[in-house]
Amino acid sequence: MKKVDKKQLAGKGKGFIDEFKAFVLRGNVMDMAVGVIIGTAFASIISALTDDFINPLINGLGGAEVAGRIKIYGGQYLNYGHFITAVINFLIMAFVLFIMLKAVNRLMTVGKKKQEDEVVVTKPEDVVILEEIRDLLKKKTK
Repeated sequence: MKKVDKKQLAGKGKGFIDEFKAFVLRGNVMDMAVGVIIGTAFASIISALTDDFINPLINGLGGAEVAGRIKIYGGQYLNYGHFITAVINFLIMAFVLFIMLKAVNRLMTVGKKKQEDEVVVTKPEDVVILEEIRDLLKKKTK
């Protein structure tokens, strides 16, 4: 059996912990964690909007109850109202995220367009010479 030095074992665990710290403290992971927390809070706001405002409006305008259910066999119910509410929540959430991503993408491209405008495109030397020859030939034929 091989003898293992205690110093070698101590160093291996520390590398793993350092690697884990580097992973957790990276910007992407922290941004993702903040996004998940804000997304969860935002989902509860959307649910409250749907339950407290949109569903009562649908109930009042259309006369149909969104929180309805259908009785099937043995005292069981199909709660189609919860499904409709979940679909409405999803559509609102998807629409808001679409608008937010569209705005972020627009802001990201604002700085890039300025940089692209500053780039001067130069033609290769042989193309410039050929264009000069073409222009001289046009002048001669006139």
